[in-house]
Amino acid sequence: MAEIKKKKASMFDTPYTLKNAFAKGDIFVRLSCVIMGLGNMVRKQVIKGLLYFLIEVAYIWFMVQKGVHNLAMLPSLGTVEQNKVWDEDQGIFVYTAGDNSVLILLAGIATLLITFLFACIWIDQMKSGYKALYLTRAGKHVNNFIEDIKSLANENIHKFLMFFPMLGIIFFTILPLLFMIPMAFTNYSKIGKHLVLFDWVGLENFKTTLGMGGKLGSTFWPVLGWTLVWAFFATFLNFFLGMLLAMVINRKDTKGKSVWRFIFVLSIAVPQFVSLLLMRTMFSQNGPINNMLINAGIVSKAVPFWTNAGWARFMVIVINCWIGIPYSMLQVTGILQNIPSELTEAARIDGANSVQTFFKITLPYIMFIMGPYIITQFTGNINNFNVIYLLSGGNPTPVGSTAGKTDLLVTWLYKLTIDYQYYNLGAVIGIITFIVLSIVALATYRNTASYKDEEAFN
Repeated sequence: MAEIKKKKASMFDTPYTLKNAFAKGDIFVRLSCVIMGLGNMVRKQVIKGLLYFLIEVAYIWFMVQKGVHNLAMLPSLGTVEQNKVWDEDQGIFVYTAGDNSVLILLAGIATLLITFLFACIWIDQMKSGYKALYLTRAGKHVNNFIEDIKSLANENIHKFLMFFPMLGIIFFTILPLLFMIPMAFTNYSKIGKHLVLFDWVGLENFKTTLGMGGKLGSTFWPVLGWTLVWAFFATFLNFFLGMLLAMVINRKDTKGKSVWRFIFVLSIAVPQFVSLLLMRTMFSQNGPINNMLINAGIVSKAVPFWTNAGWARFMVIVINCWIGIPYSMLQVTGILQNIPSELTEAARIDGANSVQTFFKITLPYIMFIMGPYIITQFTGNINNFNVIYLLSGGNPTPVGSTAGKTDLLVTWLYKLTIDYQYYNLGAVIGIITFIVLSIVALATYRNTASYKDEEAFN
């Protein structure tokens, strides 16, 4: 094992580091920290060096034209309000454009991100210049630009294939996240008319959300508690009932296995939002289910499926099971069909009964494979917007003034931002949700057999 680790480590050992570039590089490599690409250009990598230099020129031009101003505006987020001025010539009031804090924040964050990317390119060109020097000193071949391009189809194909996906992640995932996080430290909301021009308020929003001040504080903890309860039942009921269903269908004595699987998988074929809206209508106050119960004399008045907090919570869990169990059933079915028959035969010969075989062989095998999936499902259910919003809309019985008894953190976040325009508090909820999910997912995954005991299991 020690030799394997040494071999793996050597794969990543390279002399082409930023430290070596400054410590062992010649004057041209060191000057590359000021004139990007110089170390490449003097080693006959002219085109590559010029590209680095043009990137430096473009960055400097951007910073002079926009970047410095964008960063300078970040501390204040703007101070000039929109004003209404009487125009004597036209005989009307005209509005003078003021600062827009949203655009200022976005421009500042984008500038910081561009600066970070430029720093990464700067480090890369320092390493590239030193690599060219190192290869020259060693008497080895230094690639020209055409050879570098060709290498993208061979040894460096991973760089080519990952470039555009990484670009998409940066601009469509990382940038919005970087925009949302600072928003949590502002007063960006309709409170005090801070929808156009707002300021930094530090940790005040976190204090308000966590119940340390303000009317909204008492809402967070009940919503978080229900979110965790919902995620627990929505995850483990789906898994264990799906596993039970798969085992029953997979028994040797069960007839028409494919028919049974087809029947239970039908719910997957129907679009989820159609199923959820249909269920909401069926169990409504004047829906078919209540009419049938009243006509049959089972109840004297309509059951408050969506207007009573207890009933509403029960219904969203049950209907989520109806939607989710078929997925678990199919996955467990695939696992059951791949458990080595020698294991169960050996257990049977040793005198183990069905229960012992299940707990000693079948369940550990299933949990080893399904452990990461269960964690993924748990985190997904914490953010399960569709089921809650389409069935109950977060109602009934308000929790505070902005949430309902069946609201999850994600649906409450939606209401805070879309319905109430508390964008700053919505950002706080988003950050807290991310922290909760990260802690739960990492802590549980590191304790699964899939993470700790892979070699022992095999």
